[in-house]
Amino acid sequence: MKILILEDNERLGNLMVEALEQKKYRIDLFKDGKIALKAIDNGYDCFILDINVPGIDGLSLLKEIRVMDASTPAIIISANVELDTIQEAYSKGCDEYLKKPFYMYELETKIEKLCKPKICLVSLPEGFSYSMEQEILLDGEGEEVKLAKKEILLLNLFTKNLNKNISFERIEQYVWGGELTTTENIRALVKRLRKKLPEDTIENQGGIGYRLHYEH
Repeated sequence: MKILILEDNERLGNLMVEALEQKKYRIDLFKDGKIALKAIDNGYDCFILDINVPGIDGLSLLKEIRVMDASTPAIIISANVELDTIQEAYSKGCDEYLKKPFYMYELETKIEKLCKPKICLVSLPEGFSYSMEQEILLDGEGEEVKLAKKEILLLNLFTKNLNKNISFERIEQYVWGGELTTTENIRALVKRLRKKLPEDTIENQGGIGYRLHYEH
């Protein structure tokens, strides 16, 4: 799971990163809302936003996120307990409001509840399966198929969007984290992943992207 954290308190930010990385989450920490704004389309599974930060405040950033993405869970963390602020946060699309100070357990529990994939095991052709929680691909004999980091990210993207077309641009954003790459690199990555999956599991969508064929 890939999480964006906006928090300008260095100590708290580092504590959150340390705790969540122990859970095997991938964390990007930002202290400035303007810088975080440039990264919000980099394929995150969860947003954790402080309100009072330099640049763009957390609520304004949440508003921008919801213009682009209506569904990715967002948790607001703030020492502000004024009812008007809490109501504004929910009106702008937050899923949970966590009041500072908080126990790290509280944050971890909310992430587990809101952000983890609802479908944990995806069935693929020829008895293959993919655990979205553990990020493990199993073949028809139940043996683990080794995947490189970018192959895991690509398979995560496909399994979160079952039977939906995924464009080259979205693959670039999610797998390469917003860094520029080429169509040739994306096609090469898809080719490598295809070799580890049953034939025709990943379908070409008219040269504009790919789709993972999902069997219920």
